Amino acid sequence: MKKTLFSLAAAAAVSTSLFADAELEALKKRIAELEERQNTLIDETSDLKTGFNFVEVDTSFSQNGMGAAASKVYNSKSPLSIGGYAEMYYSSVDNADNYADVYRFVPYIGYKFNDNIIFNTEIEFEHGGAQGGEGDAKIEFMYLDFLISDAFNVQVGLVLTPMGLINLRHEPTLFNTVQRPNVEKYLIPSTWNTNGAIAYGNIGESGFTYNAGIIQALDFDNSKKAAKDQIRGARAGSSEKSTYNNAAFVGRLDYKGMPGLLVGGSLYYGSGTQGTEVSGTTAMMYDIHATYENSGFKAKAVYTATHIDDAERIAASSTGANASIEDANGYYVNIEYDVLTSMNSSYKMPIFVQYDYINPADNVIDANGNSVNGTPTSVVPDVTYNPNIESATTTVGLNFFPHEQVVLKLDYAMTDYKDSATSKKDQDILSLSFGLIF
Repeated sequence: MKKTLFSLAAAAAVSTSLFADAELEALKKRIAELEERQNTLIDETSDLKTGFNFVEVDTSFSQNGMGAAASKVYNSKSPLSIGGYAEMYYSSVDNADNYADVYRFVPYIGYKFNDNIIFNTEIEFEHGGAQGGEGDAKIEFMYLDFLISDAFNVQVGLVLTPMGLINLRHEPTLFNTVQRPNVEKYLIPSTWNTNGAIAYGNIGESGFTYNAGIIQALDFDNSKKAAKDQIRGARAGSSEKSTYNNAAFVGRLDYKGMPGLLVGGSLYYGSGTQGTEVSGTTAMMYDIHATYENSGFKAKAVYTATHIDDAERIAASSTGANASIEDANGYYVNIEYDVLTSMNSSYKMPIFVQYDYINPADNVIDANGNSVNGTPTSVVPDVTYNPNIESATTTVGLNFFPHEQVVLKLDYAMTDYKDSATSKKDQDILSLSFGLIF
């Protein structure tokens, strides 16, 4: 009997000990869960107080064709979103000074009033910011986006003109050259922002998307610029009391119905001037563009042309250069292949080649409507040759992506250009840069 009682007592003690251990482990687990919930609540409460949380960039997402960082606010779970991009480069120039440039630092700030009304803005600091010389600080875009349906949405304010491939998608991880292609810098004057309203959306299940809107017309009046500078200098942008006497139509149609393929075109049509000194002109600009991606291979191409009707009226401006462009055109083709694709690497290293031809003064006329030859001007600091004359640039290089949001670039650009009506020169530039989005 004593042995039995002792055995029962021992068993009870062991059971009590095991139960206590199990209960202690359960209690520890419960405390850990409560601590995790408390930390989550602290983070969420902090987000509610500040209206901000740290949303990562989804590099696969694009709102209305814009870059991933510019589209960040659309995926934000809290009202406030902050993103941006940056790029800096160094260039070694043939027979000229080498130079370095803190090219761009660009914050995006967005705010969601609700799921259907979104404010989005881009603030750009170029060449080190507003410090004299080339430095600049400005608002690149600032608009309200009214999200109504998959088929119809409207952006109102200072918007990006939906033309070409670069203007909407100008973040440095989205093009492989150190400098943006000359075609999309001087003929489609990226970054081309304008005041207006643009509707956009999908056309059913067809694979087609569209943009259509009324925007502030370009001002080709050459009273403050030579004929060769008219296209890039025609942007109104966000300057103080930007003259808005005349409007223009802009439209875009893209097909995205096949994996990896985008093909489409854009059209601008409207008044050729804004001021009262010159009136009665119209301008048309169009482009045809395409991109294709498949297993590390990418190809893209753009062709664009501009025509100004009654350009002799601009040439006759008493304060102008007594000449005006009537026609301009150009194109580029870019092909790249990621050499790390077959290695199942988490990194990317595409190599590429690009051919970029521009003729921004294809036809220059005087006040009588007669064709005249433009005279090239002196070297300019950012590309070392005058980009507003006929030129062809072949660029080869490589990119390295240690992270999908960070790129290191190396390229060698070889340019042939006219320095007179009958003479040509060449200019080679070796460039290194880094770019990032956040």
